[in-house]
Order: sequence, then C-alpha cells, then structure tokens
Amino acid sequence: MWRKASAVALLALAVGYFYHGRLNLPEQISQYVSLPIFHSSPSLDTQNGGVEQVISTAWETLITLPTRQWSRVAVGVNACVDVVVSGVGLLQALAVDPGTGLDHEVLHSKDDLKEAFIHYMGRGAAAERFFSNKEAFQWIARAAAEYPGAKLYVGGNAALIGQKLASYPDLMVLLCGPVGPKLHEMLDEQIIVPPDSLQETDEYHLILEYKAGEQWGSTQAPQANRFIFSHDVSNGEMSSLETFVASLDEFEPDLVVLSGLHMMEGQGRQLWEERLKEAVSAIADIHKDIPIHLELASLTDKDYMNSIMQEQVMPIVSSIGLNEQELLFLSQAGEGPHSDLAAWQGIPDVGQVSDILYWVLEQHGRIEPSSEADLTRIHFHTLAYHVLATVDGYWGNQAAAVMAGARVASSQACGLQSVDVSKVELKVQLEFPSSHFEPREKLTLNPAEPVTVWRRGNITFHLTPVLVCKQPLRTVGLGDAISAEGLVYSELKTQQPF
Repeated sequence: MWRKASAVALLALAVGYFYHGRLNLPEQISQYVSLPIFHSSPSLDTQNGGVEQVISTAWETLITLPTRQWSRVAVGVNACVDVVVSGVGLLQALAVDPGTGLDHEVLHSKDDLKEAFIHYMGRGAAAERFFSNKEAFQWIARAAAEYPGAKLYVGGNAALIGQKLASYPDLMVLLCGPVGPKLHEMLDEQIIVPPDSLQETDEYHLILEYKAGEQWGSTQAPQANRFIFSHDVSNGEMSSLETFVASLDEFEPDLVVLSGLHMMEGQGRQLWEERLKEAVSAIADIHKDIPIHLELASLTDKDYMNSIMQEQVMPIVSSIGLNEQELLFLSQAGEGPHSDLAAWQGIPDVGQVSDILYWVLEQHGRIEPSSEADLTRIHFHTLAYHVLATVDGYWGNQAAAVMAGARVASSQACGLQSVDVSKVELKVQLEFPSSHFEPREKLTLNPAEPVTVWRRGNITFHLTPVLVCKQPLRTVGLGDAISAEGLVYSELKTQQPF
C-alpha cells in the first residue's frame, strides 16, 4: 500500500514538473524525478499514450467501490426502442434540402425536423423533441428503420440506466416503463419488469447521429452528437409512474432512479401542469429513507423547467444528473448565474459551471440541516470533463464516483469495454478558475491524480477530465451510463437520513 502511494506521489511530481515547468524542485526529489528517467517512462511517453495514459492508469488505481453498496435499485419510468441512423443520411433520403437552422419546441413536419437538426448539429449539441404529427412520424420512422445501417437498441433514460446497473451481478434492478415485446427481448435478464409495465406494442424513438466535422450544406458539426425525436404518448404522459411507485413496497429498493419528466413537455402546458402535480404526489409517497436520483434531459419551456426546479420536483429528490445544455437552461429559466449566456462557446467554462451548480444547491438544496429540501448532490457531465457537487455530510466516495463516470464515457463512446488511450484525447485545460465570483481560486488538474477538489461554503466539488473518444461510435445513452456508473460508486452516509 505504501509503495503504491509513493509511486503515485512521485508520478504526480513528475507530471507537475513536465506540465508546469517547476524547475526549482528540491535536490532530494530531483534525484528521483530526473529528465532522463521521465522521458524513458512508458506511461509518460507521448508515443504510447502520453498524458492520456497517465490519467487512464490513475483511474484504474484510484477508482474503488464504496464500502456500502446498493443492493436493490428501482428505475423508472421512460423506456423505448431506439432506432439509430445517420442524421444527414436520413434527411437526404427524405428528400429535404439543407438550409438555415431554426429551433422548434415541438416538431410538426419534416421541415421542422430539418431546421431543428441543423440548429443543433451546427452547435454540436444534443437535443430531444416531440413530433406532434403521428402519421408523419410513422412515415419517417419506417424510412429510418429501412435506412442502410440503421440499428435498434434499448432506449429511454430509465431502461438505459437499468441496463448499465444490471451489468453489476450483485445488483438487483427493477425497471418500470412502457415495455413492449421488442424491448423486453433486448433487456438484460437480471432486470425485473412488473407485469403491469408490459404492453403489446413498443414505443420507438429516432436517433439522428452526426460525426465531428460532418458537413451538410453550410453546416458543420464541431463535435459528434445526436438529435432525438419521437411521437411517444405513453412516455410523454409518464403513464407508468403510478405503477412504478406501487411496485416499490414489494421490491424494497435502497435507491430510486427517476427519469422521463422531459417527455411531458411536448404534450402541452395543460397536460404537463396537471400531470406534474400527480407525479409529485406519487413521488412524495416514496419512503423518505430512500434516496431518489432524478435524471434530467433536454427542455425548452422555461415555465416547465421552473415548475420542476422551484415548485415541485427538485426539492423532493436527493440527487440530479444533467449535461451542459440542461444546466445552462436551468439557470436561464431561474435567472441564475450566467443566465445571460445564449449558449456555451466550446467547452463550458469550469468557473461558470461551478457558479451555477453552487446556485442550484444554495437555492433548491439542503445546505442547512433545517431545510425541507432533500437535494444534496448534482452530477454534471459535459464532453471534456465531469463535476460532482455535493453538500457536505451526505455522500461518500465521490472522487471515485466522478472518475468512474468519466471512465465509462471514454470507453463506451469508442464502443469498448475499457479505455484505449490510442483512441482518446484530453480536451480540458489543466488550469481553470473555481468561480467567476469571489472567492475565486486558480485550480490545477494533476493527470496523475485526476480529481481536482475545491469547496465553497459547505459544498464540495470534484472535477475529473474525460478522455474524449476521437471517433465515437455511439453517443446515445452516454449521459445515462455516466449517471448510473456515478451512482454505483457513490455511498450514502447513514448518519444523514433524507
């Protein structure tokens, strides 16, 4: 154990020496970390992985499961079959011409689809929309299924999270959602589906993917991502929620993972206002001792986001997972920090992300023991790095959890079971600010110990880089895999019940 710690410490010093030009090392250390030895080290040789190899090796050493692990996790409530196709290829097959991008909150036609796809492709951003015209959607769905190279996968945040959790053999998983015959056939055998969740037909979602640098007309994608759309009424109304909550007494989970709220947005304000109240009532029936993780997804209606954030859902969940688009929109809807930003420019600024995460926990979390809110954990993920922000005293093993989420993002994007350093690259800066307000620290990322930790009040932040896949094979479900992996490696501290 002492030897491993010493090796990691010396490696940290070597990397710091190389990256930050600290030439005034003490003489006793210099004799161990000399330039000739540094250059001959295979883990630091730029032709054999370089800094990516250092980070990957450190992950394997530092990522450890918590002492107390979850044994039974209940996941709900959105599930479907994903049809994954080339976005540009499908739109060309639908005989639409490239043009100017334009966002649409709801899609009504293939022209709306084209404009929204171009809008997000040009930004390299993920998005999800409801397609209101059932007949037009079915016509596009048939074309997608027949398109060369189209693939069918398990889809829906809940089903994808359930699949990832079920890869751990000692973990029992309950999945509740609209599960049709095709989806049921594709689910892991370890997943339990309540009989009331089974239905005669599947819900299909179309996933239009694009590659980094791919061009259509005058639009070029700065990075690989995907655009998702569906005409999905079962998930859109969260019709399985009451069945899900009713199943919990018998299953007795020690963690509940909830997703699918974003699907209601496309059903119109009258439906979501009423259904959201019913959803909150159902969620409130879950035993208070069971932590609830909420997985967010793309939204466009600020009133709906505010209803989730301020009035109804966020105060009664323990943890949330979200990406950079969702985090910025959350701040825009609530007029929080940096809400004047129209969109992120390139890699989201760490200091700005930190400011928004702090604001969410300060405004809607349990930063005081007397608070009635339950929210104490936010898992943020973006292409180049991840951050876990937690209120002190409630969660353990968070350094391992954030690294585990980044590791699965690096491997899964490349279609691999483990990280291949020849196929990934580091994109995050090694120095960044902790905030754009006071107190402001200049933080440094050490590749040999790739978690940077800082505190603001009683909130602790853990940041780790992602080794970004150079040629990603599939981007769908990465956020769900990240959140699932982060939860597996997280430990709830028993002395602080929710």
